[in-house]
Amino acid sequence: MLPCMIELRVLTPDDWALWRELRLAALAEAPYAFGSRLADWQGEADREERWRGRLEIPGSHNILAQLDGRPVGMASGIPTEQEGVAELISMWVSPAARGRGVGDMLIGEVARWARRQKAGLLSLAVMPDNAHASMLYRRNGFEDTGEFGALLPDGVGRERVMAKSLGTD
Repeated sequence: MLPCMIELRVLTPDDWALWRELRLAALAEAPYAFGSRLADWQGEADREERWRGRLEIPGSHNILAQLDGRPVGMASGIPTEQEGVAELISMWVSPAARGRGVGDMLIGEVARWARRQKAGLLSLAVMPDNAHASMLYRRNGFEDTGEFGALLPDGVGRERVMAKSLGTD
């Protein structure tokens, strides 16, 4: 098996169409992994200004992963209202690229960005039954905080919050 070339690229609002393509693929392939639903981003909600707006979150760092030149993953880092805390959001890797280090690279890049922003803690919310994502996050130094995140679409369950100290890797 030949080695694969993984490249990371920082996205700008002008990359909205590429972001849209990946985000829609993520919501279609892994609806169980996100608080948003595919339908929330389709139809009348599928507008260029909305996609650009997502990439224009003040202070955000939006990353695209390419495997052998093909877009296969994404993640974003955003500042939070808590001083010294950044958040990892919108993490997804295409099934064809899983197990090749793409997720580790995306997390590593968001962690580097968070450190540059003077964050000492990187947090994220994960669906409680998303075991594969939880294992990826644990492998990258995240621990369950015991806190609960947003209410799930069922109106009952809540996301689990995980966090990683950025003091050392």
